[in-house]
Amino acid sequence: MVTGPQRTWTAETWPIGTALVHFPPHSRAGRPLQEAGADEWAEVLGQVKRAGFGHVDLTDTWLRPALLSDSQQRELRDLLSGLGLGVTAISLIRKSVAHPEPAKAQANLDYALATIETAARLGIGIVSVGLHIETTEEQNKALWFWDAPGWVEDLGSQDRWDYTVERLQVLGDKAAEHGVQVSLEMYEDTFLGTSDLAVKLVTAVDRATVHLNPDLNLVRLHRPIEPWREIIEKTLPHANYWHVKNFHRDEYPDRDLYFVHGAPLAEGFIDFRWALQHAVDIGFNGPLTIEHYGGDSLSIAASGHDYLRRVLAEALA
Repeated sequence: MVTGPQRTWTAETWPIGTALVHFPPHSRAGRPLQEAGADEWAEVLGQVKRAGFGHVDLTDTWLRPALLSDSQQRELRDLLSGLGLGVTAISLIRKSVAHPEPAKAQANLDYALATIETAARLGIGIVSVGLHIETTEEQNKALWFWDAPGWVEDLGSQDRWDYTVERLQVLGDKAAEHGVQVSLEMYEDTFLGTSDLAVKLVTAVDRATVHLNPDLNLVRLHRPIEPWREIIEKTLPHANYWHVKNFHRDEYPDRDLYFVHGAPLAEGFIDFRWALQHAVDIGFNGPLTIEHYGGDSLSIAASGHDYLRRVLAEALA
């Protein structure tokens, strides 16, 4: 099992955070959070703490720690400490270091490297990255972005594969310099888009600091999908971090009809009681972060937090 430094978590101490993808990148007054300070960041981070979380994923759709000034980074660190909030990871969303446009690929690589340095400075152990890129115009118009097709990698291109491996090795080497781990988020139609491809990629990268984030994004696709248990069984032995989410899913393959929308962790298509028991059984000890889309996402994540604590208590008993 490759999960970094070994720790013995209890059901009460296991790091469980909430993602901030559902919060806007500006304060209620409309000020960009990148220009703000602790008082405005506390509007959201205080809510996270009051919802019952002891950890948070600093999702960069909300705030980009690497692009803050030194004084702002100190403010952020002090705010988190004052609230008693740990950080499960900094998650970079749609910032592929192997973007098909070279200029964007380089900008994303520079940003990811800066984020690794920032994570080390702030005492954050994991940076989660993916190979998915910006949503398309059709996705932006859809009720849920997964209702419309997104960008598709040329999965048969050896050049694209080699380029992707090389870029991720650069991240792994930088992470090793700074005592940080990189986690690769699974996402459809990329080289992290199936369990077999994800395992093949992380094996090819071959860096002790680079592992998987087996986010079950694939469950929300409006098409046939891999069995979710098989995804977990194949990828979790290579994981150091885990975005957990759930969906209601109904399908009529004979009519090519698939219906998917977000669900609380305990109520959806994926059985996280089984998943957490399996994770404990094989020795997974990475942080967990709950993601949800729609409605009062923080409250739904908070119910998931309590559910995971109960399930972990039974799994660890």
